[in-house]
Amino acid sequence: MKNTRKREFLRQMEQVVPWQELQALIAPHMPKVGPKGGRPAYSVAVLLRIHFLQQWFALSDPAVEEALYDVPVFAEFVGLDLGVDTVPDESTILRFRHLLEEKHLSEQMLALVNERLTGQGLMLRSGTVGGCPEFCV
Repeated sequence: MKNTRKREFLRQMEQVVPWQELQALIAPHMPKVGPKGGRPAYSVAVLLRIHFLQQWFALSDPAVEEALYDVPVFAEFVGLDLGVDTVPDESTILRFRHLLEEKHLSEQMLALVNERLTGQGLMLRSGTVGGCPEFCV
């Protein structure tokens, strides 16, 4: 398998983003299944990774849903097996983003990520390289 820029970037982000800490921050705010049941919710991990893909690759809610089908490395990064799992639709992605905004979690998430990046001698610069944000030492 060719190691593309996207694949390499996502491999690096797998290592530097504090996924467990971010999930722990968000989990208490996720909607609970009501007494009548309903569809099983997507995991915080899946929705969080989709949210980061949107930020890194400037994708709208409908565009990231489509990209999860069209770009195998995106589905792999998010943890979806397209032969088995369903992809969250754009309204699910929108509701998650609104939850982050309403609970002011985005600011806390940014602080956690910047703390981790700074600790590793990295910083996020604006702009992109080949569709990926630039990281520099």
